[in-house]
Amino acid sequence: MVMVSKSKIQTQKFAAKLAKKIVSQATGKNAKVLALVGDLGSGKTAFTGGFIKSLGIKTHVPSPTFVIFRRYPISDLKLKIKDLKFKNIFHFDLYRIQKPKEIIDLDFKKIIKNPENIVLIEWPEKILKYLPKDTIKVFLSHSKKEKERIINIK
Repeated sequence: MVMVSKSKIQTQKFAAKLAKKIVSQATGKNAKVLALVGDLGSGKTAFTGGFIKSLGIKTHVPSPTFVIFRRYPISDLKLKIKDLKFKNIFHFDLYRIQKPKEIIDLDFKKIIKNPENIVLIEWPEKILKYLPKDTIKVFLSHSKKEKERIINIK
């Protein structure tokens, strides 16, 4: 699926639609993992913010570049979804990771094995060997127009 976003808000709305689809079609024995691939400024954090806020998270969603990851609890009361499978969203920003092994010290394997988690990862190319085979890949790239972004989901 390919989409051209003409603004940050449009990118966030597209992410919100994907989030609702993932939550409504919750299946599997492991976490739902999304790998956000793109250059600096391509919209990865904007996408993540739209995704997370659409699931009832009211706080500011900054990029966790310096802390590596943040956890946001999901409330089924806020979403008004009976028997909501997911309980947490993890937002990883691996820009500062030097070696793939570093992510293991952060309980990454435990996080991605828990079916109650949704995991969004910026800079996933740094830990490719640890990503599950069913990872959803979201490619974000700059367009010829300054504010436009191309979003491709595989």
